[in-house]
Amino acid sequence: MHVDLATLERAGAVIGGIVVGVVAFYALYKDWSTPGIENHVFKLMLLLLGVGAVLAILAGVNVLGNFPKAA
Repeated sequence: MHVDLATLERAGAVIGGIVVGVVAFYALYKDWSTPGIENHVFKLMLLLLGVGAVLAILAGVNVLGNFPKAA
């Protein structure tokens, strides 16, 4: 296995995405039943943070961002 800067960056993206995603979705789960407009905005921000973490994981494992070169 060849370890270079890109491999370390992808590993960091996967590990960071897992940690951030778990924390964001757990906080969203715990805060789901709270009322109030401020809490709804907070829930939306947690959802977007979790979705971003999932995208970081997918990019880290080479599912996203692997586009062919233009002709």
